[in-house]
Amino acid sequence: MTYWINLFTGRTWQEFQAAGAVVSGFRAGRSEARARKIKRGDVFLCYMVGVSRWVGLLEIESERFHDETPIFSEEVFPVRFRVKPVVLPPEHGVPMNALAGKVSFYSSNESAKHWSGHVRTSLTKYRTEDGEAIAAAIRFAAETPVTRPVDQRKLQRSANLYKTKVRSEGEEIDRVISIPRDEDDFELPQPESAFSHTEIQWRLLDLGVQMGLNVWAPRNDRGRAWNDRRIGDIPRMLDVLPTQFDRVTNEIVGAIDVLWFSGPAIVGAFEVEHSTSIYSGLLRMSDLLTMQPNLDIKLYLVGPDDRQVKFEKEVARATFASRRKPLHSMCAFLPYSGLCQRLEQAASFVRFLKPEFLDDIAILYDPASEVDL
Repeated sequence: MTYWINLFTGRTWQEFQAAGAVVSGFRAGRSEARARKIKRGDVFLCYMVGVSRWVGLLEIESERFHDETPIFSEEVFPVRFRVKPVVLPPEHGVPMNALAGKVSFYSSNESAKHWSGHVRTSLTKYRTEDGEAIAAAIRFAAETPVTRPVDQRKLQRSANLYKTKVRSEGEEIDRVISIPRDEDDFELPQPESAFSHTEIQWRLLDLGVQMGLNVWAPRNDRGRAWNDRRIGDIPRMLDVLPTQFDRVTNEIVGAIDVLWFSGPAIVGAFEVEHSTSIYSGLLRMSDLLTMQPNLDIKLYLVGPDDRQVKFEKEVARATFASRRKPLHSMCAFLPYSGLCQRLEQAASFVRFLKPEFLDDIAILYDPASEVDL
């Protein structure tokens, strides 16, 4: 028996049940390739986005088939399977936090960011032991239901990611974009972090120096200090930027929190967004790429782990996603904890590292992976 995740919104879950709860559907295209691997007897684990609850088990009773008979209002979802269901109302669903310590991707001392990548795309295959643990929790909830209130507004929301065509440099191209809701435009107060903006900025500059690179920090930041070490005193700090850019580009580049240089070439650019707007940091990166469209460098938005969700919402905005090279394909999220943990692990051999080692901990976001809802 193999376990696969099947994502639902509150609306598609209602429509699935209204149609008899005997057929589940998915998009054609990328989903179809995954669907070919699914066999009779496998199980769909039903997860409701927005409210973060497991709400059903669907035992697969047929091979995949193509059918466009209306079931769902949001889309056709023509790649379908007949299923034998165990379904729960959202109020009786199993909260994700009830599985902390019981599945491999969510230990009891981790936050949502550690498991969010495992509930992002329908038809992702789960480890057998994880699937069995989730299935057991759902069956127990069906047999001994516990009512937990659910925010009704979240149940009625559709995903705010859309497939569309946009024009970029005179060419019409397919893109997935985000149209944020009103509440997405506001930065909420952030929880206290064990790290400060200056510490992370200092660590990134020091890391670049240890790898043999020249570095840059904005002049206004050079008087700041962490552990009595001033940013301006870091060795290999450039006094002036290389002259390959025009004046406007240099103004944009000069305001970026951390830059790594190999000779005159930028090999890494980092915006540290500790409590300020994620959007403004991404906008600075986008401005740089607009001024220098042929620039091929690593871009990173660095922030507390909890800010990954906000990063994903913002980087999928139309203004960034409609670029010929979407910003989400070039700018990754670098979480504080992953960065600092890796620096501690590599302390004895950091001078032998190359900038590419950050790729192992940086998170590139693909908005197209979230439209299978």
